[in-house]
Amino acid sequence: MARELPLRAVAARVLLAVEQGESLGQCLPAESQFIDPELRPQLQALCYGTCRWFHRLDGELNSRLRKPLRKQDRIVHHLMLAALFQLRFSANPSYAVLNETVEACKALGRAPLTGLVNGVLRAAEREGAPEPASDEARYSHPDWMIEKLRHNWPDHWQGILDANNTQAPMTLRVNPRHGSREHYLERLQEAGIPGRATEFAHHGVQLDSPVPVDLLPGFAEGHASVQDEAAQLCTQWLRLEPGQRILDACAAPGGKTCAILEAIDNQGDVTAIDESADRLPRILENLDRLQLSARLVEADAADIDQWWDGQAFDRILLDVPCSATGVIRRHPDIKLLRRETDITPLASIQLGLLSALWQTLAPGGRLVYATCSVFPQENSRIIRRFLKQQPDARLLDEPAAWGMDTGHGRQLLPDPHSHDGFFYACLTKGGPEESQ
Repeated sequence: MARELPLRAVAARVLLAVEQGESLGQCLPAESQFIDPELRPQLQALCYGTCRWFHRLDGELNSRLRKPLRKQDRIVHHLMLAALFQLRFSANPSYAVLNETVEACKALGRAPLTGLVNGVLRAAEREGAPEPASDEARYSHPDWMIEKLRHNWPDHWQGILDANNTQAPMTLRVNPRHGSREHYLERLQEAGIPGRATEFAHHGVQLDSPVPVDLLPGFAEGHASVQDEAAQLCTQWLRLEPGQRILDACAAPGGKTCAILEAIDNQGDVTAIDESADRLPRILENLDRLQLSARLVEADAADIDQWWDGQAFDRILLDVPCSATGVIRRHPDIKLLRRETDITPLASIQLGLLSALWQTLAPGGRLVYATCSVFPQENSRIIRRFLKQQPDARLLDEPAAWGMDTGHGRQLLPDPHSHDGFFYACLTKGGPEESQ
């Protein structure tokens, strides 16, 4: 059994790992073994919160340090960031934060730095939060992201940044195979879990407050799944019907695959592809819980010679790898992990996937291109570039009450009270007389 460490010491280890390029999803489970299982929700809240406000906290901490810590002591920098987060954004008593952070510093083998830690945090407690000295600190985002959003969305960039710094609501997708959304809302009410119907997604329910999934009525039996409202919209543009041959490319962890199968009552030929062998079991877990079936393929979706049997698909959902800048509120470590230099290579991958998979679409079929990005470079500009190079591709002007019409698809920006940021475009192959 792993030796237990103080909560804040483990949080510092997690934050250091994120700075070194690991996602919270990767390093949190590994580090959670070093604390009491009952403290794991607190650890997650501390790490997510510190990442959410990292740039503001880091700006304050750097202003309070006369010089940066040595590289080998960088973990103490992250320890103080976690403490600052609790001083500024939590209800934890300040004396407990200070005392326990000093003890965590010792547990990390940095006893000589306890005086520094104590002095910096006492000054922070005494003097209160300073006025942010830069936009990076004010909005708690990296400068490059702020500038890109300001340029791309001159009327919305501040709203996007503010939404990113909120905690996302918990949203469910009700499985229509087990009853209506209205019936499930009644079951939630009976269980003391208030919620409301989502505005745009036909099977969505947004809870007033998050709850553990094992408290949700019928969750283990597949009566509902956790999925953001924006992600649920993919099935509405696909115009799904039982018996269709359907491809879900880049499918893990399988939420959209399952939504597709629910929409056709598990009566269709559905193929789900992902190139990560580690992620395919997640799709299988979701399918099993919901009692659904699909053909799972481990492959690079763009390499169609590797996996395609030559039989065309009636429908394709292409949810491409992207910057994930529309889901920062759910994954605040994106602010630390993503680089501006990532965007152009991602755009190249996205256009490559779209061009390759287009060959597998039946004439008159529908392909829905989706990202959880808010950057036009990954969204409307990809569609515009693709239409210029693909003469048999046509953009469908689908009616929708959600998002903004970009001219080449619809963009949802993150809404602090409901959905994530998402982009959708619906394409068909051939002329108007061929579209299904």
